Amino acid sequence: MRILLTGANGQLGTEIQPLLEPHEVTAVDLPELDITDRAMVLGAMHELRPDVVINCAAFTAVDDCESKVDLAYNVNAMAVRHLAEGCRDTGAHLASVSTDYVFDGSKDSPYVEWDTPCPISVYGRSKLAGEIEAGPAATVVRTAWVCGEHGHNMVKTILRLLGEHETLTFVDDQVGHPTFTSDLAPVLRDLALSKRPGLFHVTNQGAVSWFEFAREVAKAAGADPARVNPCSTEELGMEYPAPRPANSVLDNMALRLSGLPETRDFREPLGELVARLT
Repeated sequence: MRILLTGANGQLGTEIQPLLEPHEVTAVDLPELDITDRAMVLGAMHELRPDVVINCAAFTAVDDCESKVDLAYNVNAMAVRHLAEGCRDTGAHLASVSTDYVFDGSKDSPYVEWDTPCPISVYGRSKLAGEIEAGPAATVVRTAWVCGEHGHNMVKTILRLLGEHETLTFVDDQVGHPTFTSDLAPVLRDLALSKRPGLFHVTNQGAVSWFEFAREVAKAAGADPARVNPCSTEELGMEYPAPRPANSVLDNMALRLSGLPETRDFREPLGELVARLT
C-alpha cells in the first residue's frame, strides 16, 4: 500500500511513521510539501498516486489562531480541501485529525460523534471547517489533550515545572481525556488503512481535570502529588486570547459501536512516557 503522511515531523506524525513501515510511505512536512499550496498538493498526489493519505498537519497554536485567522483556516481547512481534491482525483482515501475544540464544552456529559459542534475559538472553527472539507467518505479522528515523547506537550511542561517550583497550581474546572500518541497512532493507522469512513473520537480513557492530571504526572514521576494545588480558571487570573471548553471529554462511541477496541486508561501510557522522559 502506498501512503502519503503529512505533518510527518509533528508530535503525532513522528509517532505514526514507524507503524507504517511495512508499506511504501512518503512522509512529508514543510518545506518538502506545503499543503496550503493547491498546485503543489495536486502535483504530489498525481505523482505519488497514494492509496491512503494520513493528514497529521495542523496549526495547533490555539491562542495564535485568534490573531492569525487566515493562517488557521489555510492550514486547518483549505489544506484539507486540497488533500480531499487530490484524493478524489486519484482514488485515495483521506484520514485527517481533528479536535475536541469543535465543541463549546457546555454539555454536562461526554460528547459523542453525533453531537452538534459549536466551536468557541478560531482554532475550533477552523478545525470544524477541516472536517467539513474532508467530507463524509474520509476518516476523521477527533482527539484531545495530546501528549507524547516528541514535541511540546503538557506532560513535559509539568515535569519541568516540578523541577523548578515547590508547588504548582492547575485549574480544576476544565475536564478532558488525556491522550497519548503511543495509543492514538495505532488506532489512527488502523482506521486509515482499513479506509473506515466517518467520525471517530479517539482518546485514552479516564476523565480528569488539569489539576488531577498534573497530580497523576507528579505521582508517575515519583513526586508528591500534594505539591499540585487546585484553583478555578477565574481564580488563576490568566487571560488567554482563545476560550477553552470546560468539558473536553470525548466518548469513543463510534469505536465501541464498530466493535473496535478502545484505548487504555491514560495512567498506563502516562507511566510509560514519564519513564522514558526521566
